[in-house]
Amino acid sequence: MARVTGIGGVFFHARDPEALYRWYERHLGITREPDGSVLFRWAEPGETAFAIFPHDTTYFGPRGQSFMLNFRVDDLDALLSALAAEGIEIDPKREEAPYGKFAWIVDPDGNRIELWQPPGGGPTNASS
Repeated sequence: MARVTGIGGVFFHARDPEALYRWYERHLGITREPDGSVLFRWAEPGETAFAIFPHDTTYFGPRGQSFMLNFRVDDLDALLSALAAEGIEIDPKREEAPYGKFAWIVDPDGNRIELWQPPGGGPTNASS
């Protein structure tokens, strides 16, 4: 019997939930169902990470948040350009590893969000 087959949800507090939903819809394309719920139906198969960090980690950023969302993207550079044009706070730090490229943005509530382009995605990796 499988105990866990994927991520069932991500839940967190917000000062203004409706405004934060609109932000995620506009800037990251995470849309709600007609009933207001958010269900992920990934267009492409892929991995979803589950990781537990030490309580004193700085990986989630300097704001002391207790969680961080990670979203797979297909073209990190193009998305970052679009988000910059939309005035989104973007961490200038970038990482590249054998398992992909990473960048971080901040939502209106100050939550650090990790964007991950797996290997082979996007125009820059397609030729390598």
